[in-house]
Amino acid sequence: MRTPIAARLAAVLLGLEAVAIAGLVMWQFVALAAGDIDSPTSAVALAVMTALGAAAVAAFAVATWRGVSWGRSGGIVTQALILAVALGAATGAYAHPVTGILLAIPAVVALVLLFAAVKRAGADRRAAPAEHGDVDGPPA
Repeated sequence: MRTPIAARLAAVLLGLEAVAIAGLVMWQFVALAAGDIDSPTSAVALAVMTALGAAAVAAFAVATWRGVSWGRSGGIVTQALILAVALGAATGAYAHPVTGILLAIPAVVALVLLFAAVKRAGADRRAAPAEHGDVDGPPA
């Protein structure tokens, strides 16, 4: 079974998000090396956690590309978290609405693509028994 175009596009966006998160890790280590931090221990811990997040999003991208359901699920959760960060960036005492919008736009696009990929995968799964001679379809 071929992976639908929506899933492929979503996987590409997830991959780009993973690269962006990895860029944040580099930025954190540059700040650590420059001494622009209050607590080196906390800075290293944050960088490690951010690196783990980048690895997880990259894994979601690969799984989505391959048509595996946990990749789509993880991608949807990732987009929800990115949208929460975008909302936080756009509101509050130190709001940067442009930053919030720049974070939200690709997250919304990826979310729509992921939902389309989930819908297509569900339809393909329901149609699969009919391809194998089961005229009644899957059990209700």
